[in-house]
Amino acid sequence: MNHSTNPDRDRRVRQADRLARILSVLRLIQSRGQWNAKTIARELEVTERTVYRDLQALEIAGVPWHYDDQAKSYRVRSDYRFPVPNLTEDELIGQAVATVISKAIGLKEAGTAAPTTHKIAAASCEDARQLLADAEEVVCVLGLQLADHSRHQEIIRKVQQALIEKRRLAGTYRSPYQPEPVELRLNPIRLCLVKNAWYLIARPDEDMPKTYRIARFDQLQVLEEPVIVPSNFDLKEYFGNAWAVYRGSETFDVRIRFLPEAARIVTETQWHATQEATPAPDGSVVLSFRIDGLEEICNWILGWAGRAEVLEPIELRNMVAEKLRAGLEMNQ
Repeated sequence: MNHSTNPDRDRRVRQADRLARILSVLRLIQSRGQWNAKTIARELEVTERTVYRDLQALEIAGVPWHYDDQAKSYRVRSDYRFPVPNLTEDELIGQAVATVISKAIGLKEAGTAAPTTHKIAAASCEDARQLLADAEEVVCVLGLQLADHSRHQEIIRKVQQALIEKRRLAGTYRSPYQPEPVELRLNPIRLCLVKNAWYLIARPDEDMPKTYRIARFDQLQVLEEPVIVPSNFDLKEYFGNAWAVYRGSETFDVRIRFLPEAARIVTETQWHATQEATPAPDGSVVLSFRIDGLEEICNWILGWAGRAEVLEPIELRNMVAEKLRAGLEMNQ
């Protein structure tokens, strides 16, 4: 199906855009600002004629707005409440927290909850609006250390579009394991935020699904080719017991002893689904994991250098020791 010439789809998109704009007009004239046709048009980047049409739509919908000659602004009757879901305080706070989190660097590129929060605020009572504003002000999200995807927002949008519309993707990908960029045609399956970056799970042609880091795409296009996402695809099964995103071919039982000064800190976090902690009388702790592949967990252990000892497997112990020796030689 050619989506670009689908009249029903185009009509629904236009209707959704107009509804969002009309709700924005309602939010503005319910606020305390000085909003007339000219200032609304400038704020929403539309013509004044469009503003008048949106005001007429609000009037037809029963919204009791009027023009305040003294304030030179449109106003909504103070006791009017636009119909909204009956949200509890916990639900309102949850929405505000979602808004703050989605604004964080690395997350906002995939979409933000802010427009929904603004619409809820515009259609709610003063107490609910104040609660949303207060919750957004006192909740902060800092130091997530997510990869900077500010240059990849368009690529993330295209992945989302392809997944929703079930269409293939084509693009150029820079793999760290190949000397030159490669051209790919992909059947997208999932978009995932894992650890600190966005990844695309996709199947290249008839091959098995693979994991692609979003930041490594130079460019990506949505094709006019349908794709069938396997209904039995299980993301948890796909990742298996990978430490992060790249699943090794062999499974290992890993045991790491952390010194007493690191024991409390390391056990504050659930690093892996299989994690088990065994405290020792001297204050140290042994963390046990069942991991598919060793490369990713090896890099994590290096961050605990001097405070962690790999007890098993011997392959991981040797891998950590080799990398530590290389690091010492480089920094001596």
